[in-house]
Amino acid sequence: MRPEDVINLDAYPIQDPASPARAEIVARLKRELDANQYVSLPDFIRPAALERAVADAKAARVNAHHNKSRRNCYLHRKGDPSLPEDHPQNLMMDASTRMIAYDLIPQDSPVKTLYHWDVARSFIADIVGAEKLYDNEDPCQPVNLLCYENGDRSSWHFDSVNAFTMTLMLQAPDAGGDFQLVPNTRSDNDQNYDYVRKVVMGECPQDAVSVARHAGSLCIFRGCNSLHRVSEVKGDKMRIMGVFVYEFEPGVIGDPEVNATVYGRESTATA
Repeated sequence: MRPEDVINLDAYPIQDPASPARAEIVARLKRELDANQYVSLPDFIRPAALERAVADAKAARVNAHHNKSRRNCYLHRKGDPSLPEDHPQNLMMDASTRMIAYDLIPQDSPVKTLYHWDVARSFIADIVGAEKLYDNEDPCQPVNLLCYENGDRSSWHFDSVNAFTMTLMLQAPDAGGDFQLVPNTRSDNDQNYDYVRKVVMGECPQDAVSVARHAGSLCIFRGCNSLHRVSEVKGDKMRIMGVFVYEFEPGVIGDPEVNATVYGRESTATA
């Protein structure tokens, strides 16, 4: 598929960087992202591209790595015995997902077409306020598929290093699988441990925003300081997400230890 067959350019006319329509869209989305720490772009890809992307994910599912872990909201598997038992660093939660690495996705898949298109990359850079973004060059990470089956979930966590995260909903589950985010749970200057503990313990559910995630919807969010999770998926229908990893400098590859944990990188299969 060509990029124009993948991205809904009728709703998102992003090809001309000098276009007033593009500038208006970018300004609106940037305001929303800055105010809410997330922004959603519904119907970002076309129906035929969505159908093909779902088919690619289902075909690659057999090679997905079941990433099952117990960790705290800082993505650590061990707590700190010198801290109280109810300190956020000592509150461990279960998570279960199925990860399909970049090199297991067909080269002509719509998610790769979207990811590598310089027009789309520049559009995202303008929304997040980056001068320029670059493709990640890791064999696993650039764009990957994140699948949730019955009982799977992603526990409350902060993203460790990502200034922003970009995801594309490909298929919603029968039930559950809600993306929830607590904006500005902490700040760069204040870890806000007491509030983090309350969120993790479920003491302030009213503070969590449920972000609408219809199939074909692109989402950009800032998860470094905003706790977020995916609630437990229920039913036979997989929740399928495309996850896009851009970098602020060229030539970035991932940590092999992380790839082994997240993607089961003992596998050397390629698409």
